[in-house]
Amino acid sequence: MGEKIPTVEEKSGEEVRYRMLYDSNGRVYTRKISGFYQKIRRYTGLPLIIGFLLMPWFTIDGRPAMLFDLPERKFHILWMTFWPQDGMLLAWLLIIAAFALFTVTVLVGRVWCGFTCPQTVWTLMFIWAEHFCEGDRNKMIKLDKQGWNLEKVLRKGGKHGLWILIAFITGVTFVGYFTPIRELLLGFVPSVDASGFVGFNIHPAAAFWTLFFAFMTYLNAGWMREQVCKYMCPYARFQSVMYDTDTLAVHYDAARGEHRGPRKAQEDYRAAGKGDCIDCSWCVQVCPVDIDIRDGLQYECINCGLCIDACDQVMDKMNYDKGLIRFTSEDQLENGATHFLRPRLFGYSLAVLGMIAAFAYTVGTRQPVSVDVIRDRGARLYRVSNDVVQNVYTVKINNMDRRAHSYNITVEGEHGEDFRIRGYRALELEEGEIFTLPVRVSVPRDQLQTSKNTIYMTVTAKDDSSITAREEASFIGPTK
Repeated sequence: MGEKIPTVEEKSGEEVRYRMLYDSNGRVYTRKISGFYQKIRRYTGLPLIIGFLLMPWFTIDGRPAMLFDLPERKFHILWMTFWPQDGMLLAWLLIIAAFALFTVTVLVGRVWCGFTCPQTVWTLMFIWAEHFCEGDRNKMIKLDKQGWNLEKVLRKGGKHGLWILIAFITGVTFVGYFTPIRELLLGFVPSVDASGFVGFNIHPAAAFWTLFFAFMTYLNAGWMREQVCKYMCPYARFQSVMYDTDTLAVHYDAARGEHRGPRKAQEDYRAAGKGDCIDCSWCVQVCPVDIDIRDGLQYECINCGLCIDACDQVMDKMNYDKGLIRFTSEDQLENGATHFLRPRLFGYSLAVLGMIAAFAYTVGTRQPVSVDVIRDRGARLYRVSNDVVQNVYTVKINNMDRRAHSYNITVEGEHGEDFRIRGYRALELEEGEIFTLPVRVSVPRDQLQTSKNTIYMTVTAKDDSSITAREEASFIGPTK
């Protein structure tokens, strides 16, 4: 695991191309650090974890507050229920999230990755378990080098036990968004039948996906970690097109830090041609993606700020000014100023605000009922009886509300014709019920203006007139 990887200069041909695609120096031993940005990571990650774990347990109107019921094709989110025909809302939500991410990236770089990305948050939990069981960086290195004994078995076993526990809780919680979590957990409790056989009362699909997501959490947060950020995350690859010289990111102030090197406490290091960097490598030791920020801006950097906390501690010990590594922009380092008002940032912000407003209006005015009207396309397009023209329609009413309603159907013409509904009476539809029925629409022949007329069918809940839906259809009649 600790084997030295030859540099690019020591390789050639296919080996160089291979290294450029994938490069790993084995396990990354991270130093435990405290500081301003480490606290922010905890304060931003903890609410996300708590919200993720508790949301499936909350109930509203007797059902989970958030349940993506795939067999029933219903998404219950708090007090609202969304159906397949609301898929456009999901698409818009993803577009808004993407543009919001672009806006944040233009302004402050990859702070999403460093502070709130699930891969980062879960890796932080796994690193905590690692430090709890094996100790800080130096102790972990020493433990890996020593031979197997009781202490090593207990420490390694305890770490992997905590990893498996966290991974299993994650898998159960994630699947709990798709099936009621109480039933899911009870299914993992072994039961004994009358014949003495011990089994589990859980659907095989639910068990498979729970164990699958638990295994992937264990693999990603426990073993792969920085490899996910470097080689699997697409965001790391296209972030460079969103950066500009005024983007705030973690930078090393080379003008102040170089030339780097060790020095004695009272030494006049400036006279010796040295900068403020004492080359302690703490910034590298705390980096979760195993890079050296002093090499310049790199796509692997997730802007977590841990190297800033580490460097500031060293600067305090040396009685130097903080900020050798800091959140700043290239313009600030080179020209002394950062320009926050710039066209790209303004454009992204305006687009995000506009889409959020449109999305909120659409969701706020969304009706919990829908109606589809299909005119009968049989051999007889219309029927004339006693100077009354009739068309037959198939009407499908979908009650998407979370309670039952009785619905009335009314019809009106484009030019005020006296259209009437025949063969229909108000009926009650249960929550989520879809009812299809044939109806006849009639009108006096002398009121038809043309052979093809536009009509509007309106479905309205009897107990709440604000719940209504309207659909356009064609009415065919004889020519005059």
